[in-house]
Amino acid sequence: MKYTTEVIVNIPRQDFVEKMDNAENMKHWQKGLIGYKFLSGTPGLEGAKMELNYKMGKREISMVETIVKSNFPDEFHAAYDAKDVHNIQKNYFIDVDGHSTKWISETEFRFSGFMMKAMSFLMPGVFKKQSLKYLQYFKAFAEDGTSVEGT
Repeated sequence: MKYTTEVIVNIPRQDFVEKMDNAENMKHWQKGLIGYKFLSGTPGLEGAKMELNYKMGKREISMVETIVKSNFPDEFHAAYDAKDVHNIQKNYFIDVDGHSTKWISETEFRFSGFMMKAMSFLMPGVFKKQSLKYLQYFKAFAEDGTSVEGT
């Protein structure tokens, strides 16, 4: 399953990148994040691995992020692996007018378990809607300092 989401964030691209490329900021825009730890490589650079832990409803989900391409301020690509799910994110950051940044996120999900395959077939919109929420949460954090931490 592949799809693209995008949002305009009303801050200059340099400010956008500083907020995006700071692991401590993830808690402010990745709702449900309960913790992370670096596993290997140099944080932020290609090949680095980080474990991310989320609480979504009553479920806890653990995944490993592997940075595939780190070419800030233009792009950042990563792969995320969790039980029965492989997710590739290709993120592009475009300077709109010196004051705003367009974030385009290309997402691809590959599923191996029956339940995840069934969910993706029956409810593909749920995945896109969740991805768009994260972009919108980042926009609110970057523009206004609004945090989803603890919500």
